[in-house]
Amino acid sequence: MARVNLAKLSKAELEALEGELVAAKRERAESELQELRDDVTALLEKRGYTFAEVFGKGTGRKTGPVKPKFRNPKNPSDTWTGRGRRPRWLEAELKKGKSVNSFLIK
Repeated sequence: MARVNLAKLSKAELEALEGELVAAKRERAESELQELRDDVTALLEKRGYTFAEVFGKGTGRKTGPVKPKFRNPKNPSDTWTGRGRRPRWLEAELKKGKSVNSFLIK
């Protein structure tokens, strides 16, 4: 493997080299994964099985909408499921000293 004297390269050259390195690593990983997939598929076909027979078809579970768990008493149309960032109305109420549980939908 050819050695590169990094000390002689400019910042721009180092950044370009870094970009090339990242791209080369990504391409290598993708090609190795594809090669592995091909090997596994060939082995399964050789033995007379399909991927689904050996590993199953997955859970098939689809996530749907989540019911809201918290409601803004000042504006009942403002709700929050408890997932993701807290909404502004809830953050404002928490700063006033209120508890998250006081906004639970019962």
